[in-house]
Amino acid sequence: MLPGLSAMPRLPASLRGIVGVLRSVGIYYRPERRGALDRMHARFAAGGDLAFDIGSHVGDRVASFRRLGMRVVAVEPQPLLARLLRLLYGLDPQVTVVEAAVGAAPGALRMHLNLDNPTVSTLSADFIHAAAGDRAWRGQRWEREVTVPVTTLDALIRRFGEPRFVKIDVEGFEDQVLRGLSVAPSALSFEFTTIQRPVARAALAECGRLGLYRFNAALGEGQRLLHANWIGANGIRAWLDALPPHANSGDIYALRG
Repeated sequence: MLPGLSAMPRLPASLRGIVGVLRSVGIYYRPERRGALDRMHARFAAGGDLAFDIGSHVGDRVASFRRLGMRVVAVEPQPLLARLLRLLYGLDPQVTVVEAAVGAAPGALRMHLNLDNPTVSTLSADFIHAAAGDRAWRGQRWEREVTVPVTTLDALIRRFGEPRFVKIDVEGFEDQVLRGLSVAPSALSFEFTTIQRPVARAALAECGRLGLYRFNAALGEGQRLLHANWIGANGIRAWLDALPPHANSGDIYALRG
C-alpha cells in the first residue's frame, strides 16, 4: 500500500506515529472505496469463507471481507496498527487479530518503521534501498526499528484452517511470505512495486511451486482487473516487466485451476 507518498510536516516523534495511523485511516476508509473493494473480493470468496489478511495495516480489507460475510484472520506486526485492529474488530467473533509478521520460517525479525506512513513499514532493507533511489518515494523515512515475531502461512493454516483467499501486502517481503506456504489456496493476491520487480517475479515463482495458477492484476488502489481473461505465468511476468516505472504499484491476483 502506498498512501500519498508526500512527506508530512515534522512533528515530535511521540506524535508522528499516531498522526500517521490516523492519516492512513482517513485514506483507506473513504466510503467511495467500499464498492470497488467488495466487488473485487467477491470474485474470490463469499460469506462463511475464511480469508487471511497478511499485512492488515489499518484494516480496510478486513472491513471489506466482513461486509461480505467472511471470517478473517488479520495479521499485522506493527504494535500501533495491531492495537488499532483490536480496537476496531476486537468485539467481532469472526475476526482474529494476530500481532506478528509472516515469513518463510518462524522466528523474529527487525522491522523498519515509517512513522509518517506506517502502511509502508517493512521487514526488507532491500525495499528501503530501492525506495531511496526512486523519485516517487522521495522524503520517505524509515527511522525506527522494532523486533517482531514471525510466523508462517503454514502455521496460520494449522491454527485457523485453510483460507479461501489470502491477501498479501508486506512491502517487499511478499516472496518470503509465500515461501512459508506448502498448500495452494484457491486464490491469493500479492502487492508488487516497480522499484522491486524481482520480488514480484520471485512471488510468481512461488505460485508456480504451489501449483497451476492463472493470473490477473490491478494497478494502484483502483481495484479493477486489467486483463479481460486470466493469463498464465509467462504472460503476467511479461506484463509486469513492461510496466513503466511511474505505474509504481499494484496487486497481482492468482486463481487456482
